[in-house]
Order: sequence, then C-alpha cells, then structure tokens
Amino acid sequence: MLRPIFLTLATAAAMAVVSGAQAQEPALNGVWRNPKDSVHVDLRPCGAGLCGYVVWASPKAQADAHKAGTESLVGSQLLRDFSQEKSGVWRGRVFVPDLNATFRGTAELIDGKSMRAKGCLIANMLCKSQIWTRVEIPAG
Repeated sequence: MLRPIFLTLATAAAMAVVSGAQAQEPALNGVWRNPKDSVHVDLRPCGAGLCGYVVWASPKAQADAHKAGTESLVGSQLLRDFSQEKSGVWRGRVFVPDLNATFRGTAELIDGKSMRAKGCLIANMLCKSQIWTRVEIPAG
C-alpha cells in the first residue's frame, strides 16, 4: 500500500512541472501546497527547467520522511529535471522521501491558483493525481 507522504510528494513533483507553460518564465514558479496542506513546495527555475524544494512540512510529514531515511524533509529537492513537454504540461522526476525513491511525474497548470500533479510508480501504472493550490503570500 502506498503511504500518504508518497502521494503527497509525487503530486508535488508533478505540480511543479505543470506550472511552467513558458520555458523561460514558468507560471508554476512559486510556492504550492498539497491537498492536505502537509507539504509546501517552492517551484523555481533550475538549468533549462524547473525544480521544487520543500519549504514547509507538517510534523507528521517530516516524521514519515525521517523514518524512511530523509534526515530533513524541509530543504529537500523533490522535483528534479522538469522540462516542458507541451504547452502547460511538464514532465520530470520526483523524489519521494518516505519511500526513499525517485519516480516519474507530470504537472499541468489548471489556472493561476491550481495545478494537477500526477506521479506514477511504474510508467503509467499505479498513478495518483492531486490538485495542488498556490500558496498566497501576504502583501506587505
């Protein structure tokens, strides 16, 4: 059975990929939260694509990742080598700390505030999709 953190992290990875509709200025840039609001991932340019780093995680998400061998979930790079596959769709690799494994993932920007993230264990099998929400930064 897949653990909830795997689904959260796989989704985060996919989410990061989707935001970048433009290769140079991806709309996915920014901080996104998973549906349970247990992980926040900052998507930002890296090389020719996008990467995603955990900037906040709930105590439970941190404990789950730690049990699997990830010393610190906050600061971990979950999304790796995401590149634009077609307009609004990104594809790359997602590190899942609670499984200590890397899988393929996709992300698709739905609108400016939502993204569909999908992670798969094997090719297009054993997949999970989630809708991630952009974290609003207070004006200030």
